Amino acid sequence: MVTCVKVHVTKAQDMKKELIANNQLDNNFFPKKIGEYIYFPVQQYKKETEDRELDPRLEKLTAIPFKDVLSKILTPKEMSIAKTAHDIMGTIAIIEVPKELVVKEQEIAESLMQSNPLIKTVLKKGSGHEGTFRTQEMKFVAGVETKEATYKENECVFTVNVEDVYFSSRLSTERKRIANQVKEDEEILVMFSGAAPYPCVISKITKAKNIVGVEINPEGHKYGLQNVAKNKLTNVELYCGDVREVVSTLNKTFDRIIMPLPKTAEEFLDITLPVAKKGCIIHMYGFYHVDEFDKAKQEVKKYCERLGRTYEILEIVKSGQQSPRTYRICVDFKVTN
Repeated sequence: MVTCVKVHVTKAQDMKKELIANNQLDNNFFPKKIGEYIYFPVQQYKKETEDRELDPRLEKLTAIPFKDVLSKILTPKEMSIAKTAHDIMGTIAIIEVPKELVVKEQEIAESLMQSNPLIKTVLKKGSGHEGTFRTQEMKFVAGVETKEATYKENECVFTVNVEDVYFSSRLSTERKRIANQVKEDEEILVMFSGAAPYPCVISKITKAKNIVGVEINPEGHKYGLQNVAKNKLTNVELYCGDVREVVSTLNKTFDRIIMPLPKTAEEFLDITLPVAKKGCIIHMYGFYHVDEFDKAKQEVKKYCERLGRTYEILEIVKSGQQSPRTYRICVDFKVTN
């Protein structure tokens, strides 16, 4: 006998979504329909339940290669254009579907959930990162209908709406790399701070004195404040506004400045360098072809010469790939006067 929650068929879908969202559905058994009611197997359900005999699931709830599942519903020709790479934020998976396969996007999404039982929601990218806020349209495809994810990284927990706020889980290693360089009592500025992943990670795992984040997107700022509170951080200050307007009003200089805006970060060096202390480390991001990394160095040189600052390039680090032979890079450089 299995503990079940009984629900009328007209409310079954809503109940299923609620159980999945709260991790209360027992996936070791199949639900059962008896008359006008569905009996869902549950775990730790606090409301009224009944015991019923249900058929056990024979398959184990372990992740299996997405390609293996996908190959069962797509032809070899379709497999050759299908995109199996996807992002995962908590229980949300974000996929890309070529226009030739849009008619099968529902099946593709369900196959992804089948391949990984931890995925409860599948969204499809509807656009690239666009506009001042670098946000990306998302279309709900399958599972629990939500665009808000809770995600764990580097001892921190983040909540973010993946459509309204730019957030990349792929940068978790890069955030840890930066945090590992932070020395005790540093004062740090994070420009374009979004939902505060850099400030939170640095605060959580270092002894920085103070971390200031500036974000222009009100939704990003809202989630940033929530994430700072959620992680119980006391040395993070977040400001909502244009960095060109906010930074000049802070009346502070910094030991380290992070510029995670990969398309136009170099254009903000004119406001970054004036608030950099002597010895300040600046982490400037950009998208560059592998043969053009020197262009990033030239941008640093141009602005430092214009503002009378001397500098030393410390390292250029690849932190992601945008397209073949084009990478997101981080130029680490030190202001020496």
